[in-house]
Parts: sequence; C-alpha cells; structure tokens
Amino acid sequence: MTESSDDRRQARGDLAWAIAVGGIGVVSFAALLVFAWSFATTLLLIFAGMLLGTALTAMTRRLGQLVRLPQPVRLLIVCLTLAVLLSGVVFLGGATIADQATVLSNTIKSQLVTVKAFLDKNGIDTSYFELGNATATPPSDSASGATPAPAPPRNLPSASTLASSGGAIVSRTLKLLLGTVAAVGNFFIVVFLGLAFAAQPAVYRNGLLFMTPAKQRARATVIFDRIGETLERWLIAQMLTMIAVFAVTWIGLSIIGIPSSFILGIQAGLLAFIPTVGALIAGLIVVLASLASGWIATLSAFLLFLGVHAMESFVLTPLLQRQALDIPPATLFAFQVLLGIMFGIWGLALALPLMAIVKVIIDYFKLDESSGAAAA
Repeated sequence: MTESSDDRRQARGDLAWAIAVGGIGVVSFAALLVFAWSFATTLLLIFAGMLLGTALTAMTRRLGQLVRLPQPVRLLIVCLTLAVLLSGVVFLGGATIADQATVLSNTIKSQLVTVKAFLDKNGIDTSYFELGNATATPPSDSASGATPAPAPPRNLPSASTLASSGGAIVSRTLKLLLGTVAAVGNFFIVVFLGLAFAAQPAVYRNGLLFMTPAKQRARATVIFDRIGETLERWLIAQMLTMIAVFAVTWIGLSIIGIPSSFILGIQAGLLAFIPTVGALIAGLIVVLASLASGWIATLSAFLLFLGVHAMESFVLTPLLQRQALDIPPATLFAFQVLLGIMFGIWGLALALPLMAIVKVIIDYFKLDESSGAAAA
C-alpha cells in the first residue's frame, strides 16, 4: 500500500515536472518568436554580415590552395584586391555610371507615363498602381486661334504659408538625410561584421558550439560545418553567376544599341543575387529602358533577357551550384514571397541562404533517422 502511494506521488511529481518544463518551453519559444519579429531587420542585417564573412572566408581558403601564406595575410590580400577592383570601377566608370543612372531614371519615368496613358486610353484604371505622375497640361486654344487668357496676379503667400512650406522642406530634407545615413550605416555595419567574422571564423564557430548543450555538441558541430560548406559553395557560385550575367547583359545591350547599357548590366548582375524575382525585376527594367529606342530594340532586348535568364537557369546554376543547393523552385519562390512581404527587401534578398540553412538541417535529421532505422 505504501509502495503504491509512493508510486502515485512519484508519478504526479513527474507529470507536474513534465508540464512545467513543457510550459517553460512553449513560453520560451513564443518569446523567441516575438523577439525575432520585433528585431527582424537587425537580425537580417547581422545575417548579411555573416554571409559577407563567409564569402571572404571562402575566397581566403581558395587563395590558400594557390599560395601558402598565413590566414590573416591571405584575408588582407583578398580585401585589398576587392577594394582595388571596386575603386577601379568607381574611378574609371563613376562618371559613366552616374550619367547613365540619370538617363535611365528619366527614361523609365517617361516610359511609365507612356504606359499609364496607354492603359488609361484603353479603359484600364491605373490609379491603384500609381504608374508615373504625369502632370496634366491644360488644353490649348491654338486650333481656334484664341490666345490663352493671362494668369491672374497672385498675392504673396502669407507668413503662415511660408512657415508651413519651410517646415515641409526641412522635414523632407531631414527624412532624406536620415535615410541616407541609415543606408550608409547599414553598409558599414555589414562590412564590419563581415571582416570581423572572416578574421576569426573559428572563434565565432566555437562560441556557437559552446552555447549548445554538451550532449548535442557533436551533432551541432556536424550541422554547423555543413551549413558553412554549403553557404561557401553557394556564395562562390553566386558571385560567378552575377559576373556572367553582368557581362552578357552589358555586351548584348551595347550591341543592340540601348543607352545606359553599362548601368543596366550592373543592375542585372546585382539582381541575379535574388533568384527568380531578381531576374524578373531586371528584365522589366531592361524592357522599360529599351522602349525609347523603338520596338525592334525592345524586342531584341526582351530576347536578350530571355537568353540571359535561360543561361542563368539552365547552364550556370546547374553547372556551378549542382553541389551547393537543390531547392524546388516553387518552394523557394513561395519562401521569397513570404519573407519579402514580412521583412521587405532584406527578406527577399536573404531568402535563399536562409532556406539553404533550413534545408541542411532537415537533410541532416532525415539522414540521421534513416541511419537509425537501418541500424535497428
């Protein structure tokens, strides 16, 4: 009788302990989700720095296969090479990039206005999309020979109007300044984090492993190493793909005779970092920019875009990334849309590496389960 009561007491104690641990786990997981949602932009910024550090580490290791130098020296060579290349592009093509960017912006704005007028003419309401801001000009009476009436004289604006206008100008200037500072600050944060991670990758890896439970440390080591190898292979392949897309787009548009071909090639190469969505955006920009050159040039630019996209999808990606990632396109696109809606451009740009990490973890546990089943 005593043993049965002790057993029941022990069972109730075990049940209470299990409920307490489960409740703590649920609350902790919910708190983690709230924290990730509240500071998603900061976390994605840190993740971008980690990606840059992974890319620098991968290039440093590739350099180590060619020359036997200490890791800090190889990292310094890689950083100086990248800095020289970037400085050369800015120095040699800075004026061209600025001029072509201005021309491209004006061309796209005018083409958006043209597209808006065409859609409005055919009875399609474009007010929801806000395609361009064409200023309506009053109809002239040149056909009837009547001269337009002179505009009535306007009184000077009052002091309150001047004050409100000045306040609006200051407010817009302040917003623009803060936005510029934030963008530049984010850039330097990513660069600093990337250099810090690349300088001492083992320190951060061992720190992450130290935070895992001792029983799971061996498994976490394998997962971390596989994630690092996967991201390194993908980043190297992605950089080669971006360079190829830039070169082919630039040369092809130059042959067709499209203005601003260099800046269009740059934006196509940069947007190649974002799978599927980036190619669609780059193609849309190319087609809009080529409309001013006539329908033949537009058709040629569209065919060039299809050729570049086919080269990227069916040649470069299978050739360079066949050992890095194997994610179904529909799954990747749905994940991109989800993160893009939730976190904006950061979520859209970093969807693929995040998906790669999730895939590595899933593949590891799937293989572990299959190995355990085979052993049993």
